[in-house]
Amino acid sequence: MAQGMKRLGTPIAALLGVVLIALIATSWLINRDALRKAVEAQIRDVTGLELNVAGSIDISVLPASYISFHDVGLKGGGTTDPALHVDVLTANLRLLPLLLQRFEIADLTLLRPRIHVSLKPDGESNWTPFIQTIARTMKPGADNQVSFSEIRIQDGVLNYEDAITHATEKFEDIDLSLAWPSISRSFAATGQFDWRGERVDGSISFSDFVAALSGDRSGLKARIASAPLKLAFDGSVANRTSPMMEGTLTIDSPSLRNALRWTGQPQPGSGGFGRFALKARANVVGASIALTNVNVELDGNAAEGVMTYANNGRQTLQATLAADALDFTPYISTFRLLASGARDWNRQLFDLNGLSTTDLDMRLSAARLTVGPTKLGRTAIGANLRNGALALSVGEAQVYGGIAKGSFGIARSDSVADIKAQFQFTDVDLQACATELFGLNKLSGRGNINVSLLASGSSPFGLVQSLDGSAKITGHDGAISGFNAEQLLKRLERRPLSGGGNFRSGSTPYDNLTIAVKFSDGIATAEDIRVEGPAAKITLTGTASVPTREYDMKGVASLNSTSGFELPFVVQGPWDDPLIFPDPESLIRRSPASAPLLDMLKDRKGSDAVRSAIERITGAGKRPAPAESPTAENAKENPKDNAKSN
Repeated sequence: MAQGMKRLGTPIAALLGVVLIALIATSWLINRDALRKAVEAQIRDVTGLELNVAGSIDISVLPASYISFHDVGLKGGGTTDPALHVDVLTANLRLLPLLLQRFEIADLTLLRPRIHVSLKPDGESNWTPFIQTIARTMKPGADNQVSFSEIRIQDGVLNYEDAITHATEKFEDIDLSLAWPSISRSFAATGQFDWRGERVDGSISFSDFVAALSGDRSGLKARIASAPLKLAFDGSVANRTSPMMEGTLTIDSPSLRNALRWTGQPQPGSGGFGRFALKARANVVGASIALTNVNVELDGNAAEGVMTYANNGRQTLQATLAADALDFTPYISTFRLLASGARDWNRQLFDLNGLSTTDLDMRLSAARLTVGPTKLGRTAIGANLRNGALALSVGEAQVYGGIAKGSFGIARSDSVADIKAQFQFTDVDLQACATELFGLNKLSGRGNINVSLLASGSSPFGLVQSLDGSAKITGHDGAISGFNAEQLLKRLERRPLSGGGNFRSGSTPYDNLTIAVKFSDGIATAEDIRVEGPAAKITLTGTASVPTREYDMKGVASLNSTSGFELPFVVQGPWDDPLIFPDPESLIRRSPASAPLLDMLKDRKGSDAVRSAIERITGAGKRPAPAESPTAENAKENPKDNAKSN
């Protein structure tokens, strides 16, 4: 074996020696001017760009075969500004053709290139001649076949301008490898670049590069990975009349809000929009994207359906999605009607900028829906946002043990929000519904609620100050907590002046309940408030201030017994803890002993009536008037002094 290796090594060494001698001879005999012209001609034939060399030229054969041009500008025919400027352009040469005095480029290296891409109003760019030349030279049977298979870009910068939208972008620190092997129809580019402060890893490959350059159909695979966003596409592309793509699209982001901020897109609202993932079948035509077989996840909510996105001067999103369970709490968590830890309405100004940047048309259905503390069953929601006006419609929602339908609209006027709401709740749990909607926690039972409201303001406090509309509640088989009307009425019927004990305890059951109020500039006026129970009946009149969240109402409670005892009462104070107390004048009048006193107070001249009333209260008959004492005489003589002493 050793002898065989020795015999084999001898001719190999001889061959290497011959090659070395040939290279040395080539380096001495090479025509450097012919080499430069040949390299420039190949670059021009392949790319369609003319070389304008302003710096020096370095040529090397050993140990590496290359030619380097310093301070190079490359521009298309008929243009004045170079589309590409390179500090150093190096063409590595093929070794075997070089030995035969033929100069063929193996690959190119562009050091610190500055690339300028300008999109014209007609859709063409300053790189169109380059693309057309590449497509022509790579076609089978072309006179000038591509003679090099790779271009490497190091530390490059790309500036992009769009004459139609006036958009500009800058990509820096570009390190890319572009490869289209001459023995294959494929093309691939891989590398990294900086964009908007983030490092991006990217790759793109065409299964048929010639077809892609010509606008014909070609397979396409693209990957983009960065900290804010990861995107992948696997499908096909064509560009006959307009760019078209079809395939599987995958998007993943730890924070959709950060991804939108990074890409320069408007951010919706101030809550939610965190973890995001999407996988769908995509069909792209121009600036429109149609997504089918969509599986999307946002903030833990997963849904499936179809979506369409277009950006023709204004962004438009259409979607029809279905989900098993959705939680909208993250999107309303920053919106508070009441100030934190207080009874006052929130005075923080609305942020309405998100209403003016995007048009939205969405249909959403869910088996379970959570909105803050509210739990809904099967729900169908429609959302339409156009020209700054948002309209929400609830086709049907299972909520509070019943059914809800309605609509909610927001129209923006500068920093002021114009609100319109109409809702109908059928056979709902009144305690849960009234507590969450109106802040009333004293009502229980089941019933219906109809609400129609209008308001305008720049904050929740501004809205309630301008509140107009109406609300009606009808209920049955429930109770009003805070007082027991039957016990209170019976106690006061027996002993009107004995006090009713604790007026703010117990509850009043009812068979039927009606509450109808009308709102005007934030004041709710009672139109028809009736509580009909098995033992008592209550009616109310008065007002309730929505801005101050206080009652100022009067009512009458009556027993359903044969006596027909009636008691006027007053309700005053805050919504969540009002004061309820009987009318004192009514109690005095109902007392046989104290009623004449009340009449006496209204007639100061009725001294005889006062004396008679006192005698009735004390139970004594008429007594002779006692002799006047000196003290009494002094009091008559000096009434002014006596008044002062008292």
